Amino acid sequence: MFLTERLARKHELPPEPKKKRKTYPQNWETYNEAQINEKARFLEFLYLLCQKIEDIPRKKGAGRNRISFKDMVFAVVYKTYTGISARRFQTDLRKAKLDGLIEKVPHFNSLYNYLELEDMHFVLKDMITKSALPLKAIESDFAVDASGFSKGTRSTWMHQKFSNPHAIQKKDWLKCHLICGVTTNIVTSVEITEGTSHDYNQFKPLIEDTSKHFDIAEVSADKAYLSAENLRIVENKGGVAFIPFKGNSRPNHQTKDKLWENMYYFFKMHNDKFKEFYHKRSNVETTFFMIKQKFGERLKSKTEKAQINELLIKVLCHNLCCVVKAVYEFDIDLDFIME
Repeated sequence: MFLTERLARKHELPPEPKKKRKTYPQNWETYNEAQINEKARFLEFLYLLCQKIEDIPRKKGAGRNRISFKDMVFAVVYKTYTGISARRFQTDLRKAKLDGLIEKVPHFNSLYNYLELEDMHFVLKDMITKSALPLKAIESDFAVDASGFSKGTRSTWMHQKFSNPHAIQKKDWLKCHLICGVTTNIVTSVEITEGTSHDYNQFKPLIEDTSKHFDIAEVSADKAYLSAENLRIVENKGGVAFIPFKGNSRPNHQTKDKLWENMYYFFKMHNDKFKEFYHKRSNVETTFFMIKQKFGERLKSKTEKAQINELLIKVLCHNLCCVVKAVYEFDIDLDFIME
């Protein structure tokens, strides 16, 4: 820039105009209303989602009756939303009982014990799917990526990934693979793996799961997901995958897939246009930032099974917050919850 200005003065040319940073307007009226009412609406939607959860069959033998499973799911999700310890959270649970949101107040140790249950894992994944459904009329463009959540270390995933990726240990991280809508940041599908798992393997299940409930027009993902197979998976769902090609990529793929060739030339010959579509991928980075900023990057549970469920709960909390915001921004219908 300094050299350009010197040449401009020498030849009396006008200096290069500074590029104006692109900004995105915020509807502060609806944003403020959503934030003010978020907690109340969050509890309302969570309560409705929990109503169709079936109780776990009681094991044979002596013992006290279990607290209903729907109450326990409500409690562990609500606790993660508040971000406080299980002991201090007892006050919130007593208030929830008075408001008719739960039937009994569970002991604080029970909150941790229920995170160990296999049944909890499947219920949470189903709730994440259902929580995204009210936005299916809004979302048709999606973005895919993965990010790590710490099992105990206080180092951030981004620091580990870019400063010393070889130091990343499987035992220290869980990796969250997700696909989200680029308009509302709602997560439509999620998979949890060990920290060193490759991102590529999760692309197909994320797309397959999302396509069950959403019409897919575009999918943006980084180079880690590049393959003729992944391009074809999205094309078969009626959409187009915008995945940048690598430096050693060639137009003729070994599978002779014409789709690979067409996307390669589009990437090379119309790169500016390609980047307009690919730029939507930045929304998945925003989604991870929202989850980590609001609900924490560090997993507090002691065992891996509980940590996986804890991470799923963070994603569910994020989804419910996105739905609350969308209610005020798009005036959406939430009758799906009672279907």
